[in-house]
Amino acid sequence: MRLSGLYRYPLKSSVAEPLTVSAIGALGLEGDRRWLVVDETNGRFMTQRQFPRMTQLTARYTDDGLNLSAPGYGAIDVPQPAENALERGVTVWTDTLRVPDAGDAAAAWLSAFFERSCRLVYMPEDCIRLVNGAEPGDRVSFADGFPVLLIGEGSLADLSQRVGRSLEMLRFRPNLVISGIEPYAEDRWKRVRIGELEFRIAKPCTRCVMTTLDPETGEKSSDLEPLKTLATYRKGEGGVLFGQNLVCDGIGRLEVGMAVEVVEYR
Repeated sequence: MRLSGLYRYPLKSSVAEPLTVSAIGALGLEGDRRWLVVDETNGRFMTQRQFPRMTQLTARYTDDGLNLSAPGYGAIDVPQPAENALERGVTVWTDTLRVPDAGDAAAAWLSAFFERSCRLVYMPEDCIRLVNGAEPGDRVSFADGFPVLLIGEGSLADLSQRVGRSLEMLRFRPNLVISGIEPYAEDRWKRVRIGELEFRIAKPCTRCVMTTLDPETGEKSSDLEPLKTLATYRKGEGGVLFGQNLVCDGIGRLEVGMAVEVVEYR
């Protein structure tokens, strides 16, 4: 078994960034989902669930912040907020926290893109958002609920066969992709080692309407695939399941091609 894919999403719900090497720690891959767009009126997080056009929004790190770009809107460089930056109350699902606002220029650019008033915020290293249902002290960035999402290539191949067409892995927005395993083998894992790092498998990932969006165009599948097929054989507690949520026990480095070893099974 090998680590065959490594992805981060600097801005929650934006275009994936493929990596070959990444540092990783308590919050997941370095820089993953540390930036967030929120509705200016209520501070609630904005994602592809409500705004499929975010499939066209690219965010990449610069030396001192973030570069945002989108077709037809050009690009803008956004400095990382200073320590004394204005803080804004934001809500991600049921979590409410105060985080630095990235300023009016970024807000104006994003408001034009979304055609509604919104703000860009950043999660600094010392911000505490706890993982719901994991071990005490486990933290997460602006990701939905857990620091790391893992999917096996075999699982996607099986789902593609059932649906009747090849599905893109990025529909499911994983951080780690594993090759050389049978379909859904990851369901049985409890602890895995990648390189010198160990990970706890916390729970299966519950999937949503975002999986029905073409990651290149943002178009929603008219047949509601792959959710429709997943619902026929992957229903579990909380909904339709595909992939596994992980927590990293330690700080280190991951590189595509590293060996993956199951330390403990369920």
